[in-house]
Amino acid sequence: MTNRQIVVDALPKGTLTPDHFRLESAAIPVPQDGEVLLRTILMSIDAANRGWLNGATYRAAVNAGDVMPTYSICEVVESASPRFAAGDIVAAESVWADYVAIPARGVQKMPPVQPLTHLHSVYGIAGKTAFHGLLSVGRPLAGETIVVSAAAGSVGGYVGQIGKALGCRVVGIAGGPEKCAFVTDQLGFDACVDYRAEGLFKVLRAACSDGIDVYFDNVGGEILETTLNLMNERGRVVCCGAISQYESTNPTGPRNLPGIVVVKRLRMEGFIVMDFAHDDAKAARALQAWVQNGQIKVFEDVVEGLENAPDALIGLLNGDNTGKRMVRVGPDP
Repeated sequence: MTNRQIVVDALPKGTLTPDHFRLESAAIPVPQDGEVLLRTILMSIDAANRGWLNGATYRAAVNAGDVMPTYSICEVVESASPRFAAGDIVAAESVWADYVAIPARGVQKMPPVQPLTHLHSVYGIAGKTAFHGLLSVGRPLAGETIVVSAAAGSVGGYVGQIGKALGCRVVGIAGGPEKCAFVTDQLGFDACVDYRAEGLFKVLRAACSDGIDVYFDNVGGEILETTLNLMNERGRVVCCGAISQYESTNPTGPRNLPGIVVVKRLRMEGFIVMDFAHDDAKAARALQAWVQNGQIKVFEDVVEGLENAPDALIGLLNGDNTGKRMVRVGPDP
């Protein structure tokens, strides 16, 4: 048996293409003392993956020749640590590969959840990012208006549904009439505006007649600029991502900073989901309750096959996913 892995062949300058990656075969690693050998089941595909290719962020830069990093749900195949046993289902910062050997201290045992895909979506990074960002950073109150960009995406869809569960008015921003219809008809948002249509400012203002109290930003750029102009005084802007900027060779940002933040006394705060790991148990309880009572619907976008990971990421950057995207590498145990 060999270990397939996808390596970054060259760092992109602008648009990501399949040519930036190559598929290689290597020996299956042998776990050393304190390590575990993991078989990859599901790999998370996120816009942040593209950001990592631009240089150091909250993690070390990805270089040409590196196996592409990711976050994975795995099965323990062999353990050289007393913390885990063969057959355990775990989550780990991993790479695009069939197998990986990593220190046990960086591995987290997962609860018995079915289907396993939920450990990447509603109970995984997507759901926890939405929960922590909205509640701990956005701090919405019932009756307030929340706007969320990339509303049909893995995080935005949960942000809106959590907002509705909290008694807020929720307006999404998405690309195209089909996605906007999905956001309102399936996810239950009060309204959704198409950022590709003309007159975004006027359409968004009409959808938010009482202004915006909380904006959950996944895109940055012109949409962030437009939304800032509609914020109410003491509004909160949750900075989660900037997908509109990751592939731009000439990134643009809001032209009205810091002036509008001062005039409206806004609070803008960026966060990484790991910042709130101490509250993960609280998030899990709330998310499970909302799923069980039907206030959160789970939508997932599963691509089959390790070899399709580059196309899965490229497609996500082009907005062709609805819900949390992931790649299934191997079968469930």
